Amino acid sequence: MSVPSGIDTPGYFTAFENLAMQRTPSGVLTVRFHTGGGPATFTGRMHTDFPRALYEIGEDRDNRVLVLTGTGDRFMTDIDGASLGDITKPAQWDHTVSEGRRVMQRLVDLEMPIIAAVNGPASVHSEYALLADIVVAADTAVFSDFPHLTFGIVPGDGIHVVWEEVLGLNRARYLTLTQGSFTAQQALQWGAVAEVLPLEQVLARSVDLSEGLAAKPQLLTRYLAVTLRQRVSRRLAEGTQLGMALEGLTAADLAHQG
Repeated sequence: MSVPSGIDTPGYFTAFENLAMQRTPSGVLTVRFHTGGGPATFTGRMHTDFPRALYEIGEDRDNRVLVLTGTGDRFMTDIDGASLGDITKPAQWDHTVSEGRRVMQRLVDLEMPIIAAVNGPASVHSEYALLADIVVAADTAVFSDFPHLTFGIVPGDGIHVVWEEVLGLNRARYLTLTQGSFTAQQALQWGAVAEVLPLEQVLARSVDLSEGLAAKPQLLTRYLAVTLRQRVSRRLAEGTQLGMALEGLTAADLAHQG
C-alpha cells in the first residue's frame, strides 16, 4: 500500500519529471525512472534531477528503504546524447562532472538500504542498479554499457568502479574493453545480483525485502548502509573525479578529430 497523493505527500515526490515516487506507510520509497510514463530515456534533465532527488530523499527521515526500478520491460536502455549539451566544451563538461560526481556519491552514501528492482535490460547507467545493497533482476535483464564507447569517450563516471567491485577486476576490464554484455543469470553466478526472477515478480519481491528491512530499527538500517558501503564509497570518491577528468579529455578529443 502506498501513501496517496495529498497534503502529506512531500513536494519533491512530484518535482522531478522523470522520477515517479511512491512510499509505503512503513517508509519504503520506490523511485521509478520513466519518460512520459513509459520506459526511461536518459537525458540531461535526468542527469541534473537525479542527484537533486537523492539529496531530498536522504534528508527525509520518513524514507527508511529505497527501491530503484525502471518502467515497463527495461531498466534503462536509451539515451538522448544531444540533451547532455556539448560535452567537448570545458564549461559544459564542468557542469556534467559536478552532477556526475554528486549522483554517485549521494547514492553510495545514502543512509538507508537500497534495493534495485532491475526490470529488464540495463545498458545505460547500469551502475545505478548494481550499486544497490540487494539487486533483484528479471530473467530478461542484460547488463551493458552502451553509451561510452559508442560515443567514443572513457567510461569514467563511476561505472568503471562499480563494475570492478561487483564483477571482479579482470572481468570488468574485459567487458569494458570489448563493450560486452552479461545476462542476469551470469550476474547471479558472479555474485553481482542476489536473485533472478520472472519480470512480473521482480518489483513485488523487492518491495517485500524492503518491508522486512523497514521493520527493523532505523538506526540499525542506517548504520548498516554506511558500514556495508564504506569501501565502494571511498573508491567512488577517489575514482570518479579522475575518471570523469579523463572522460572529458576524450570528449574534447572528439571535437579535435572533427
